[in-house]
Amino acid sequence: MTKPVRVRFAPSPTGPLHIGGVRTALFNYLFAKKHKGTFVLRIEDTDQNRYVEGAEDYIVASLNWCGIPFDEGVGKNEKFGPYRQSERKHLYKQYADDLIEKGHAYYAFDTAETLDFHRKDHEAKGKTFIYNWHNRLKLSNSLSLSEAEVKAKLEAGEDYVIRFKSPQDETLHLQDIIRGHITIDTNILDDKVLFKSDGMPTYHLANIVDDHLMEISHVIRGEEWLPSLALHYQLYNAFGWEAPQFAHLPLILKPTGKGKLSKRDGDKLGFPVFPLEWTDPKTGDVSRGYKEDGYFAEAMVNFLAFLGWNPGTEQEIFSVDELVDAFELERVNKAGARFDPDKIKWFNHHYMQEQDNYNLALAFQNIKPELVEIDSQYIEMVIALIKERATFAGDFWDLSHYFFVAPSEFDEKAFKKAIKDDTVTLLTKVKELVESVEDFTVENLQNTVKGWITSNDIGFGKVMMPLRLALVGALQGPDVFDIIYMIGKTETLKRIDYLIATA
Repeated sequence: MTKPVRVRFAPSPTGPLHIGGVRTALFNYLFAKKHKGTFVLRIEDTDQNRYVEGAEDYIVASLNWCGIPFDEGVGKNEKFGPYRQSERKHLYKQYADDLIEKGHAYYAFDTAETLDFHRKDHEAKGKTFIYNWHNRLKLSNSLSLSEAEVKAKLEAGEDYVIRFKSPQDETLHLQDIIRGHITIDTNILDDKVLFKSDGMPTYHLANIVDDHLMEISHVIRGEEWLPSLALHYQLYNAFGWEAPQFAHLPLILKPTGKGKLSKRDGDKLGFPVFPLEWTDPKTGDVSRGYKEDGYFAEAMVNFLAFLGWNPGTEQEIFSVDELVDAFELERVNKAGARFDPDKIKWFNHHYMQEQDNYNLALAFQNIKPELVEIDSQYIEMVIALIKERATFAGDFWDLSHYFFVAPSEFDEKAFKKAIKDDTVTLLTKVKELVESVEDFTVENLQNTVKGWITSNDIGFGKVMMPLRLALVGALQGPDVFDIIYMIGKTETLKRIDYLIATA
Protein backbone atom coordinates (compact mmCIF):
# COMPACT_ATOMS: atom_id res chain seq x y z
CA MET A 1 0.00 0.00 0.00
CA THR A 2 1.52 3.29 -1.13
CA LYS A 3 -0.43 5.66 1.11
CA PRO A 4 -0.80 5.37 4.91
CA VAL A 5 -3.80 3.32 6.00
CA ARG A 6 -6.42 5.52 7.64
CA VAL A 7 -9.86 4.09 8.39
CA ARG A 8 -12.81 5.60 10.20
CA PHE A 9 -15.77 4.45 12.24
CA ALA A 10 -18.49 7.06 11.83
CA PRO A 11 -21.58 6.32 13.95
CA SER A 12 -24.53 8.64 14.46
CA PRO A 13 -25.28 9.54 18.11
CA THR A 14 -28.95 8.55 17.84
CA GLY A 15 -28.95 5.98 20.65
CA PRO A 16 -26.87 3.08 21.97
CA LEU A 17 -24.26 1.44 19.76
CA HIS A 18 -25.72 -1.73 18.24
CA ILE A 19 -23.63 -4.90 18.18
CA GLY A 20 -23.43 -4.55 14.38
CA GLY A 21 -21.78 -1.18 14.83
CA VAL A 22 -19.29 -2.69 17.26
CA ARG A 23 -18.43 -5.33 14.63
CA THR A 24 -17.86 -2.58 12.04
CA ALA A 25 -15.61 -0.69 14.48
CA LEU A 26 -13.71 -3.90 15.26
CA PHE A 27 -13.00 -4.73 11.61
CA ASN A 28 -11.81 -1.16 11.00
CA TYR A 29 -9.59 -1.36 14.08
CA LEU A 30 -8.10 -4.74 13.08
CA PHE A 31 -7.40 -3.55 9.54
CA ALA A 32 -5.75 -0.35 10.78
CA LYS A 33 -3.51 -2.16 13.26
CA LYS A 34 -2.65 -4.87 10.72
CA HIS A 35 -1.25 -2.22 8.39
CA LYS A 36 0.25 0.07 11.07
CA GLY A 37 -2.46 2.59 10.28
CA THR A 38 -4.81 4.94 12.12
CA PHE A 39 -8.31 4.21 13.43
CA VAL A 40 -10.41 7.38 13.40
CA LEU A 41 -13.70 7.98 15.26
CA ARG A 42 -15.94 10.57 13.59
CA ILE A 43 -19.35 11.49 14.99
CA GLU A 44 -21.88 11.97 12.18
CA ASP A 45 -24.48 14.17 13.85
CA THR A 46 -25.80 16.17 10.89
CA ASP A 47 -29.35 14.99 11.69
CA GLN A 48 -29.89 17.02 14.84
CA ASN A 49 -33.54 15.93 15.07
CA ARG A 50 -32.41 12.40 15.91
CA TYR A 51 -29.56 13.39 18.24
CA VAL A 52 -29.77 11.65 21.64
CA GLU A 53 -28.08 13.07 24.72
CA GLY A 54 -25.35 10.79 26.06
CA ALA A 55 -25.08 8.64 22.91
CA GLU A 56 -21.66 9.97 21.93
CA ASP A 57 -20.18 9.26 25.37
CA TYR A 58 -21.77 5.80 25.22
CA ILE A 59 -20.06 5.08 21.87
CA VAL A 60 -16.63 6.05 23.23
CA ALA A 61 -17.15 4.07 26.45
CA SER A 62 -18.22 1.01 24.42
CA LEU A 63 -15.13 1.08 22.21
CA ASN A 64 -12.88 1.49 25.25
CA TRP A 65 -14.55 -1.40 27.10
CA CYS A 66 -14.17 -3.64 24.05
CA GLY A 67 -10.46 -2.87 23.94
CA ILE A 68 -10.64 -1.24 20.50
CA PRO A 69 -10.02 2.44 21.31
CA PHE A 70 -9.76 5.01 18.53
CA ASP A 71 -6.42 6.65 17.70
CA GLU A 72 -7.84 9.93 16.49
CA GLY A 73 -11.14 11.69 17.10
CA VAL A 74 -13.00 14.02 19.45
CA GLY A 75 -10.55 15.15 22.12
CA LYS A 76 -7.78 12.83 20.94
CA ASN A 77 -4.97 13.57 18.44
CA GLU A 78 -7.17 16.05 16.57
CA LYS A 79 -5.02 16.22 13.45
CA PHE A 80 -7.98 16.74 11.10
CA GLY A 81 -10.56 18.09 13.54
CA PRO A 82 -13.20 18.90 14.36
CA TYR A 83 -14.53 15.33 14.37
CA ARG A 84 -18.21 16.09 14.94
CA GLN A 85 -19.94 16.83 11.64
CA SER A 86 -22.17 19.42 13.32
CA GLU A 87 -18.99 21.42 14.02
CA ARG A 88 -17.86 21.11 10.39
CA LYS A 89 -21.04 22.37 8.69
CA HIS A 90 -19.30 25.58 7.57
CA LEU A 91 -17.17 23.41 5.25
CA TYR A 92 -19.83 21.67 3.22
CA LYS A 93 -21.62 24.52 1.41
CA GLN A 94 -18.51 25.47 -0.55
CA TYR A 95 -18.20 21.91 -1.85
CA ALA A 96 -21.87 21.80 -2.83
CA ASP A 97 -21.42 25.13 -4.66
CA ASP A 98 -18.33 23.74 -6.37
CA LEU A 99 -20.38 20.84 -7.76
CA ILE A 100 -22.99 23.28 -9.09
CA GLU A 101 -20.31 25.35 -10.81
CA LYS A 102 -18.86 22.22 -12.43
CA GLY A 103 -22.31 21.13 -13.65
CA HIS A 104 -22.49 18.06 -11.40
CA ALA A 105 -25.26 19.39 -9.14
CA TYR A 106 -28.21 21.78 -9.25
CA TYR A 107 -30.72 23.65 -7.10
CA ALA A 108 -34.16 22.04 -6.72
CA PHE A 109 -37.11 24.08 -5.41
CA ASP A 110 -39.82 21.38 -5.52
CA THR A 111 -42.19 21.33 -2.58
CA ALA A 112 -42.99 18.16 -0.66
CA GLU A 113 -46.56 18.35 -2.05
CA THR A 114 -45.30 18.48 -5.64
CA LEU A 115 -43.02 15.49 -5.17
CA ASP A 116 -45.79 13.56 -3.46
CA PHE A 117 -48.12 14.29 -6.39
CA HIS A 118 -45.59 12.94 -8.90
CA ARG A 119 -45.00 9.79 -6.83
CA LYS A 120 -48.72 9.04 -6.64
CA ASP A 121 -49.21 9.84 -10.31
CA HIS A 122 -46.47 7.39 -11.26
CA GLU A 123 -47.89 4.72 -8.95
CA ALA A 124 -51.32 5.09 -10.55
CA LYS A 125 -49.67 4.38 -13.91
CA GLY A 126 -47.79 1.37 -12.54
CA LYS A 127 -44.46 3.19 -12.58
CA THR A 128 -41.86 4.26 -10.01
CA PHE A 129 -41.04 7.94 -9.68
CA ILE A 130 -37.29 8.62 -9.85
CA TYR A 131 -36.03 12.19 -9.72
CA ASN A 132 -33.38 12.07 -12.47
CA TRP A 133 -32.88 12.67 -16.20
CA HIS A 134 -36.32 11.13 -16.93
CA ASN A 135 -38.22 14.02 -15.44
CA ARG A 136 -35.93 16.66 -13.94
CA LEU A 137 -36.75 19.14 -16.73
CA LYS A 138 -40.46 18.88 -15.82
CA LEU A 139 -39.76 19.89 -12.23
CA SER A 140 -38.76 23.09 -10.48
CA ASN A 141 -34.97 23.28 -10.50
CA SER A 142 -32.04 25.22 -11.89
CA LEU A 143 -31.92 22.92 -14.94
CA SER A 144 -35.52 23.63 -15.96
CA LEU A 145 -35.71 27.30 -14.89
CA SER A 146 -33.95 30.29 -16.36
CA GLU A 147 -30.94 31.77 -14.64
CA ALA A 148 -33.01 34.82 -13.68
CA GLU A 149 -35.76 32.66 -12.17
CA VAL A 150 -33.25 30.71 -10.11
CA LYS A 151 -31.61 33.91 -8.87
CA ALA A 152 -34.99 35.38 -7.91
CA LYS A 153 -35.95 32.26 -5.94
CA LEU A 154 -32.64 32.22 -4.07
CA GLU A 155 -32.84 35.94 -3.29
CA ALA A 156 -36.43 35.49 -2.09
CA GLY A 157 -35.23 32.85 0.36
CA GLU A 158 -37.28 30.01 -1.13
CA ASP A 159 -36.57 26.59 0.33
CA TYR A 160 -34.32 24.49 -1.84
CA VAL A 161 -32.08 21.46 -1.85
CA ILE A 162 -28.99 20.79 -3.90
CA ARG A 163 -29.19 17.56 -5.89
CA PHE A 164 -26.46 15.57 -7.59
CA LYS A 165 -26.89 15.37 -11.35
CA SER A 166 -26.70 11.67 -12.06
CA PRO A 167 -25.47 10.94 -15.62
CA GLN A 168 -27.59 9.33 -18.32
CA ASP A 169 -26.76 6.18 -20.29
CA GLU A 170 -23.52 5.33 -18.51
CA THR A 171 -22.27 2.14 -16.90
CA LEU A 172 -20.29 2.50 -13.70
CA HIS A 173 -17.56 -0.02 -12.95
CA LEU A 174 -17.02 -0.16 -9.19
CA GLN A 175 -14.69 -2.24 -7.06
CA ASP A 176 -15.30 -3.61 -3.57
CA ILE A 177 -12.63 -5.52 -1.65
CA ILE A 178 -15.18 -8.04 -0.36
CA ARG A 179 -17.67 -8.18 -3.24
CA GLY A 180 -15.37 -7.72 -6.18
CA HIS A 181 -16.37 -5.98 -9.42
CA ILE A 182 -19.77 -4.26 -9.49
CA THR A 183 -21.49 -2.65 -12.51
CA ILE A 184 -24.28 -0.09 -12.21
CA ASP A 185 -26.51 1.39 -14.92
CA THR A 186 -26.75 5.12 -14.16
CA ASN A 187 -30.23 5.30 -15.71
CA ILE A 188 -31.68 3.69 -12.56
CA LEU A 189 -30.01 6.14 -10.17
CA ASP A 190 -31.90 9.09 -8.73
CA ASP A 191 -30.51 12.57 -8.20
CA LYS A 192 -29.75 12.34 -4.49
CA VAL A 193 -30.06 15.37 -2.24
CA LEU A 194 -26.61 16.58 -1.14
CA PHE A 195 -27.44 19.77 0.73
CA LYS A 196 -30.54 21.08 2.49
CA SER A 197 -31.75 24.66 2.80
CA ASP A 198 -31.30 24.50 6.57
CA GLY A 199 -27.56 24.75 5.96
CA MET A 200 -26.82 21.09 6.71
CA PRO A 201 -25.43 18.54 4.25
CA THR A 202 -26.90 15.09 3.83
CA TYR A 203 -24.82 12.07 4.81
CA HIS A 204 -23.73 11.56 1.21
CA LEU A 205 -21.97 14.89 0.81
CA ALA A 206 -20.65 15.20 4.35
CA ASN A 207 -19.06 11.78 4.52
CA ILE A 208 -17.37 12.16 1.13
CA VAL A 209 -15.94 15.57 2.01
CA ASP A 210 -14.85 14.41 5.48
CA ASP A 211 -13.27 11.20 4.21
CA HIS A 212 -11.30 13.22 1.66
CA LEU A 213 -10.19 15.92 4.09
CA MET A 214 -9.29 13.34 6.74
CA GLU A 215 -7.29 11.37 4.14
CA ILE A 216 -9.25 8.14 4.69
CA SER A 217 -7.68 5.36 2.62
CA HIS A 218 -10.28 2.61 3.15
CA VAL A 219 -13.99 2.81 3.89
CA ILE A 220 -15.07 -0.34 5.74
CA ARG A 221 -18.79 -0.17 6.49
CA GLY A 222 -21.99 -2.20 6.64
CA GLU A 223 -23.77 -3.77 3.68
CA GLU A 224 -26.66 -1.33 4.11
CA TRP A 225 -24.45 1.36 2.50
CA LEU A 226 -23.83 -0.69 -0.66
CA PRO A 227 -26.68 1.03 -2.59
CA SER A 228 -24.91 4.36 -1.94
CA LEU A 229 -21.61 3.20 -3.43
CA ALA A 230 -22.44 4.38 -6.96
CA LEU A 231 -23.23 7.91 -5.79
CA HIS A 232 -20.14 8.07 -3.61
CA TYR A 233 -17.87 6.97 -6.46
CA GLN A 234 -19.49 9.58 -8.71
CA LEU A 235 -18.97 12.30 -6.12
CA TYR A 236 -15.26 11.49 -5.89
CA ASN A 237 -15.04 11.67 -9.69
CA ALA A 238 -17.00 14.93 -9.78
CA PHE A 239 -14.63 16.54 -7.28
CA GLY A 240 -11.60 15.12 -9.09
CA TRP A 241 -10.48 13.30 -5.95
CA GLU A 242 -8.97 9.84 -5.58
CA ALA A 243 -11.58 7.53 -4.03
CA PRO A 244 -10.70 5.35 -1.05
CA GLN A 245 -10.98 1.60 -1.35
CA PHE A 246 -14.38 0.30 -0.25
CA ALA A 247 -15.33 -2.86 1.65
CA HIS A 248 -18.95 -3.59 2.59
CA LEU A 249 -19.38 -5.99 5.49
CA PRO A 250 -22.17 -8.61 5.52
CA LEU A 251 -25.27 -8.14 7.65
CA ILE A 252 -25.53 -9.70 11.11
CA LEU A 253 -28.61 -11.89 10.91
CA LYS A 254 -31.16 -13.02 13.50
CA PRO A 255 -30.45 -16.34 15.28
CA THR A 256 -32.89 -17.93 12.81
CA GLY A 257 -30.71 -16.73 9.94
CA LYS A 258 -33.62 -14.77 8.42
CA GLY A 259 -33.49 -10.98 8.53
CA LYS A 260 -31.25 -8.40 10.18
CA LEU A 261 -30.60 -8.71 13.93
CA SER A 262 -32.60 -6.17 15.96
CA LYS A 263 -33.06 -5.17 19.57
CA ARG A 264 -36.45 -6.87 19.47
CA ASP A 265 -34.73 -10.21 18.75
CA GLY A 266 -32.59 -9.78 21.86
CA ASP A 267 -35.59 -8.83 24.00
CA LYS A 268 -37.56 -11.81 22.71
CA LEU A 269 -34.81 -14.41 23.06
CA GLY A 270 -33.13 -13.04 26.18
CA PHE A 271 -29.75 -11.66 25.07
CA PRO A 272 -28.32 -8.12 24.76
CA VAL A 273 -27.67 -6.40 21.45
CA PHE A 274 -25.68 -3.53 22.99
CA PRO A 275 -22.15 -3.68 24.49
CA LEU A 276 -23.06 -1.63 27.59
CA GLU A 277 -26.29 -1.08 29.46
CA TRP A 278 -28.24 1.89 28.10
CA THR A 279 -30.86 4.04 29.79
CA ASP A 280 -33.06 5.99 27.39
CA PRO A 281 -32.84 9.64 28.52
CA LYS A 282 -36.44 10.33 27.48
CA THR A 283 -38.34 7.23 28.57
CA GLY A 284 -36.04 5.88 31.27
CA ASP A 285 -36.23 2.43 29.65
CA VAL A 286 -33.14 0.31 30.34
CA SER A 287 -31.60 -1.94 27.70
CA ARG A 288 -29.27 -4.74 28.73
CA GLY A 289 -25.56 -4.65 27.95
CA TYR A 290 -23.00 -7.42 27.51
CA LYS A 291 -20.76 -5.95 30.19
CA GLU A 292 -23.51 -5.79 32.81
CA ASP A 293 -24.77 -9.26 31.85
CA GLY A 294 -21.39 -10.66 32.86
CA TYR A 295 -19.66 -11.10 29.52
CA PHE A 296 -15.94 -10.48 29.19
CA ALA A 297 -14.93 -7.94 26.56
CA GLU A 298 -12.45 -10.47 25.12
CA ALA A 299 -15.28 -12.97 24.60
CA MET A 300 -17.47 -10.47 22.80
CA VAL A 301 -14.65 -9.29 20.53
CA ASN A 302 -13.59 -12.86 19.73
CA PHE A 303 -17.20 -13.75 18.92
CA LEU A 304 -17.82 -10.66 16.76
CA ALA A 305 -14.66 -11.29 14.75
CA PHE A 306 -16.20 -14.53 13.48
CA LEU A 307 -19.42 -12.84 12.36
CA GLY A 308 -18.53 -12.63 8.69
CA TRP A 309 -14.79 -13.36 8.86
CA ASN A 310 -12.98 -16.67 8.78
CA PRO A 311 -9.25 -17.10 9.45
CA GLY A 312 -9.07 -20.13 7.17
CA THR A 313 -7.90 -22.37 10.03
CA GLU A 314 -9.53 -24.38 12.84
CA GLN A 315 -8.45 -21.84 15.47
CA GLU A 316 -11.34 -20.16 17.27
CA ILE A 317 -9.75 -18.51 20.30
CA PHE A 318 -7.93 -15.30 19.38
CA SER A 319 -6.52 -12.47 21.44
CA VAL A 320 -6.88 -9.02 19.88
CA ASP A 321 -3.21 -9.12 18.86
CA GLU A 322 -3.74 -12.51 17.21
CA LEU A 323 -6.80 -11.16 15.39
CA VAL A 324 -4.72 -8.25 14.09
CA ASP A 325 -2.10 -10.68 12.74
CA ALA A 326 -4.66 -12.96 11.09
CA PHE A 327 -7.20 -10.43 9.81
CA GLU A 328 -7.64 -9.95 6.06
CA LEU A 329 -10.57 -8.17 4.43
CA GLU A 330 -10.36 -10.67 1.58
CA ARG A 331 -11.43 -13.38 4.06
CA VAL A 332 -14.65 -11.57 4.96
CA ASN A 333 -17.72 -13.30 3.53
CA LYS A 334 -20.37 -11.72 1.34
CA ALA A 335 -23.22 -13.69 2.91
CA GLY A 336 -24.91 -12.56 6.12
CA ALA A 337 -23.58 -13.92 9.42
CA ARG A 338 -26.04 -15.60 11.80
CA PHE A 339 -25.90 -14.38 15.39
CA ASP A 340 -25.65 -17.38 17.75
CA PRO A 341 -26.31 -16.48 21.43
CA ASP A 342 -25.01 -19.88 22.55
CA LYS A 343 -21.69 -19.37 20.75
CA ILE A 344 -20.89 -16.17 22.58
CA LYS A 345 -21.61 -17.99 25.84
CA TRP A 346 -19.13 -20.65 24.73
CA PHE A 347 -16.51 -17.95 24.23
CA ASN A 348 -17.36 -16.42 27.61
CA HIS A 349 -16.95 -19.78 29.34
CA HIS A 350 -13.52 -20.12 27.78
CA TYR A 351 -12.40 -16.68 28.91
CA MET A 352 -13.83 -17.35 32.37
CA GLN A 353 -11.24 -20.11 32.81
CA GLU A 354 -8.43 -17.68 31.95
CA GLN A 355 -9.48 -15.04 34.48
CA ASP A 356 -7.46 -14.39 37.62
CA ASN A 357 -9.20 -15.92 40.65
CA TYR A 358 -8.53 -12.81 42.72
CA ASN A 359 -10.49 -10.61 40.29
CA LEU A 360 -13.27 -13.16 40.01
CA ALA A 361 -13.50 -13.25 43.81
CA LEU A 362 -13.94 -9.47 43.82
CA ALA A 363 -16.68 -9.79 41.21
CA PHE A 364 -18.36 -12.48 43.34
CA GLN A 365 -18.26 -10.25 46.41
CA ASN A 366 -19.73 -7.43 44.36
CA ILE A 367 -22.65 -9.66 43.39
CA LYS A 368 -23.05 -11.07 46.94
CA PRO A 369 -22.06 -8.23 49.32
CA GLU A 370 -22.56 -10.50 52.35
CA LEU A 371 -19.39 -12.34 51.30
CA VAL A 372 -17.26 -9.24 51.94
CA GLU A 373 -16.76 -10.36 55.54
CA ILE A 374 -15.35 -13.71 54.42
CA ASP A 375 -11.60 -14.15 53.91
CA SER A 376 -10.86 -13.32 50.27
CA GLN A 377 -8.34 -16.16 49.96
CA TYR A 378 -11.08 -18.62 50.89
CA ILE A 379 -13.33 -17.17 48.17
CA GLU A 380 -10.48 -17.43 45.65
CA MET A 381 -10.06 -21.11 46.54
CA VAL A 382 -13.79 -21.66 46.05
CA ILE A 383 -13.64 -19.90 42.66
CA ALA A 384 -10.76 -22.15 41.60
CA LEU A 385 -12.91 -25.22 42.31
CA ILE A 386 -16.13 -24.12 40.61
CA LYS A 387 -15.25 -21.74 37.78
CA GLU A 388 -14.82 -24.62 35.31
CA ARG A 389 -18.61 -24.99 35.45
CA ALA A 390 -19.32 -21.25 35.27
CA THR A 391 -20.10 -19.11 32.24
CA PHE A 392 -20.79 -15.89 34.14
CA ALA A 393 -19.84 -14.49 37.54
CA GLY A 394 -23.58 -14.59 38.20
CA ASP A 395 -23.35 -18.40 38.18
CA PHE A 396 -20.96 -18.50 41.13
CA TRP A 397 -23.51 -18.54 43.96
CA ASP A 398 -25.58 -21.41 42.52
CA LEU A 399 -22.38 -23.37 42.00
CA SER A 400 -20.82 -22.66 45.39
CA HIS A 401 -23.43 -21.72 48.02
CA TYR A 402 -22.69 -24.88 50.02
CA PHE A 403 -19.16 -23.62 50.68
CA PHE A 404 -20.70 -20.80 52.70
CA VAL A 405 -24.07 -22.10 53.94
CA ALA A 406 -24.99 -25.63 55.06
CA PRO A 407 -27.89 -27.22 53.14
CA SER A 408 -31.16 -27.00 55.03
CA GLU A 409 -32.97 -29.34 52.64
CA PHE A 410 -32.02 -31.94 50.08
CA ASP A 411 -32.86 -32.36 46.41
CA GLU A 412 -35.77 -34.83 46.36
CA LYS A 413 -34.60 -36.95 43.41
CA ALA A 414 -31.03 -37.01 44.70
CA PHE A 415 -32.24 -38.06 48.16
CA LYS A 416 -34.20 -41.02 46.77
CA LYS A 417 -31.23 -42.06 44.66
CA ALA A 418 -28.57 -41.78 47.37
CA ILE A 419 -30.29 -42.95 50.56
CA LYS A 420 -30.42 -46.74 51.06
CA ASP A 421 -31.11 -49.00 54.05
CA ASP A 422 -27.45 -49.04 55.12
CA THR A 423 -26.71 -45.36 54.45
CA VAL A 424 -26.90 -44.28 58.11
CA THR A 425 -24.46 -47.06 59.14
CA LEU A 426 -22.02 -46.16 56.36
CA LEU A 427 -22.14 -42.41 57.04
CA THR A 428 -21.64 -43.01 60.76
CA LYS A 429 -18.40 -44.81 59.90
CA VAL A 430 -17.38 -42.01 57.50
CA LYS A 431 -17.86 -39.56 60.37
CA GLU A 432 -15.42 -41.54 62.50
CA LEU A 433 -12.89 -41.64 59.68
CA VAL A 434 -13.08 -37.91 58.98
CA GLU A 435 -12.76 -37.18 62.69
CA SER A 436 -9.67 -39.39 62.91
CA VAL A 437 -7.71 -37.48 60.25
CA GLU A 438 -5.30 -35.24 62.13
CA ASP A 439 -3.29 -33.81 59.23
CA PHE A 440 -6.41 -32.45 57.53
CA THR A 441 -5.43 -32.40 53.84
CA VAL A 442 -7.33 -33.42 50.73
CA GLU A 443 -4.86 -36.26 50.11
CA ASN A 444 -5.12 -37.66 53.65
CA LEU A 445 -8.92 -37.44 53.63
CA GLN A 446 -9.10 -39.19 50.28
CA ASN A 447 -6.67 -41.96 51.27
CA THR A 448 -8.48 -42.59 54.57
CA VAL A 449 -12.05 -42.75 53.27
CA LYS A 450 -11.34 -44.40 49.90
CA GLY A 451 -8.97 -46.87 51.55
CA TRP A 452 -11.72 -47.97 53.94
CA ILE A 453 -14.26 -48.31 51.07
CA THR A 454 -11.86 -50.40 49.00
CA SER A 455 -10.69 -52.64 51.84
CA ASN A 456 -14.28 -53.41 52.81
CA ASP A 457 -15.34 -54.02 49.21
CA ILE A 458 -18.12 -51.43 49.38
CA GLY A 459 -19.47 -49.81 46.23
CA PHE A 460 -18.15 -46.26 45.98
CA GLY A 461 -21.58 -44.89 45.04
CA LYS A 462 -23.12 -46.25 48.25
CA VAL A 463 -20.80 -44.00 50.28
CA MET A 464 -19.88 -41.10 48.03
CA MET A 465 -23.40 -40.19 46.87
CA PRO A 466 -24.91 -39.75 50.34
CA LEU A 467 -21.71 -38.04 51.51
CA ARG A 468 -21.97 -35.53 48.67
CA LEU A 469 -25.66 -35.07 49.41
CA ALA A 470 -24.84 -34.29 53.04
CA LEU A 471 -22.25 -31.68 52.07
CA VAL A 472 -24.00 -30.04 49.11
CA GLY A 473 -27.70 -30.85 49.37
CA ALA A 474 -27.59 -32.25 45.83
CA LEU A 475 -25.48 -34.58 43.69
CA GLN A 476 -23.32 -31.88 42.17
CA GLY A 477 -20.16 -29.90 42.80
CA PRO A 478 -16.40 -30.51 42.67
CA ASP A 479 -14.50 -33.36 44.32
CA VAL A 480 -16.04 -34.36 47.66
CA PHE A 481 -12.70 -34.25 49.47
CA ASP A 482 -12.02 -30.72 48.21
CA ILE A 483 -15.35 -29.69 49.73
CA ILE A 484 -14.56 -31.40 53.05
CA TYR A 485 -11.16 -29.74 53.23
CA MET A 486 -12.63 -26.32 52.43
CA ILE A 487 -15.51 -26.31 54.92
CA GLY A 488 -13.43 -27.99 57.62
CA LYS A 489 -13.79 -30.96 59.96
CA THR A 490 -16.36 -29.50 62.35
CA GLU A 491 -18.71 -28.31 59.62
CA THR A 492 -18.36 -31.59 57.72
CA LEU A 493 -19.33 -33.68 60.77
CA LYS A 494 -22.24 -31.37 61.46
CA ARG A 495 -23.59 -31.76 57.91
CA ILE A 496 -23.25 -35.55 57.99
CA ASP A 497 -25.15 -35.60 61.29
CA TYR A 498 -27.93 -33.54 59.74
CA LEU A 499 -28.36 -35.99 56.85
CA ILE A 500 -28.29 -38.97 59.23
CA ALA A 501 -31.05 -37.35 61.29
CA THR A 502 -33.07 -36.64 58.13
CA ALA A 503 -32.57 -40.12 56.65
